[in-house]
Amino acid sequence: MDGLREIAAPFVVPGPSGVAIRTRLGQLTGADEEVLRRVGAHLGALAGRDLKARCRDGLDHDAGAWAVRKRELTPHSSARWAGSITKATHDQWALARRCALARIRSLEAGIGVIAHRLSLPVGSRGTKRAPGGYRSRRAWHAKARRLRVLEDRLARERADWEAGVVHVVRGGKRLARTRHHLPAAGLTESQWRQRWEAQRWFLQADGESGKQFGNETFRISPDGEVSIRLPNPLKELSNAPHGRYVLTGRIRFAHRGQEWADRVAANRAIAYRIHYDTGRARWYLTASWQTPAPPTVPMATALAHGVIGVDTNADHLAAWRLDAHGNPLGNPRRFFYDLTGPADHRDAQVRHALTRLLHWATSCGVKAIAVEDLDFTAEKTREKHGRKKRFRHLISGMLRFPRDAEDGDIRSYGTRREEPCRCLPRGSTHWSCVSVRCGCTARRSPSP
Repeated sequence: MDGLREIAAPFVVPGPSGVAIRTRLGQLTGADEEVLRRVGAHLGALAGRDLKARCRDGLDHDAGAWAVRKRELTPHSSARWAGSITKATHDQWALARRCALARIRSLEAGIGVIAHRLSLPVGSRGTKRAPGGYRSRRAWHAKARRLRVLEDRLARERADWEAGVVHVVRGGKRLARTRHHLPAAGLTESQWRQRWEAQRWFLQADGESGKQFGNETFRISPDGEVSIRLPNPLKELSNAPHGRYVLTGRIRFAHRGQEWADRVAANRAIAYRIHYDTGRARWYLTASWQTPAPPTVPMATALAHGVIGVDTNADHLAAWRLDAHGNPLGNPRRFFYDLTGPADHRDAQVRHALTRLLHWATSCGVKAIAVEDLDFTAEKTREKHGRKKRFRHLISGMLRFPRDAEDGDIRSYGTRREEPCRCLPRGSTHWSCVSVRCGCTARRSPSP
């Protein structure tokens, strides 16, 4: 039918392959906090030095250079601390490379749109697939100048990419730039300094299967006792044998606590990270581990009890229970969220909405969830929508499945992403019956 987007073949997105849970480190004494601060600052300085060395190596880095970096860090920490630091540095460098590539793709898309619109007569109308020419000679001239600016930026980005140069700062670029705008951020210099130092601390270690409690650096017993292996230069702070420091407080995980305790008792690998929340003046411990990929089941089995169709919107999830043939059952439901404010608030809103959605799916007895794929990944650039800042902000803040869905517990559900069909009367949406268990099936519309 003319005017409708072509529906591509569905694809399966794997379910979550890891678990992360967090709890508060409570009942800490002044001595405990001082030890955590000194260890974090010492290891953070080593991490900054290692990141500098990794960026200097660029594309010439190999396994031999990695071993050299680890040997240089070991006398100032320990073999396990050095391994955790070098691995975190490698991950940070790789993330910076991916961000640089995404920046290049964004610039290329913007340049392509501007070049296309400049090639059209002024005032020409666009189509549903492509924008038209600019509205006036003034706009045409301004965009011609912007095209040269973007081409220069793209040339610099490509040169850095080919040379292996990355732009990364420990602590975050946003917080670093906030130092020059303290009144606008509502911070004093001392408050900013406290946040900056806390962000640059390094207190994380990977797990090791077969070792006691699954981690030799952060050894946490099933009853919640936290023991930390101190770096070599700080061993005089130890209060336990073998250069270890045992915190006064005990920890307890409210979410997945039994699953964590079972892994600890079986000495299975668990990674830990300690961080300090300067706004709340609290210490937190995050535990994470990998889980096996959930198996898929035949589509007919997944759809035997129907499916929940979900439509993502700017401030809510619109859901409707469907039978195996795609017919709606009962009344639709809405699960609201607020994506304004800081990241922690937005994440909590997303988790709350997804949790309510999953609880409703459980009460309905369905085993699959279908999610509409709006696919705004490449459709939110300044050149694509021009002055429509509100619309660009709208689509940039919308939920992106399945990444956001992985924050919830979807082990018992399959999710699929479908392209809506607008040909049904009265604005209804048709969902084709394709689903999997513990996976995500999507039909991605081709780029316009």
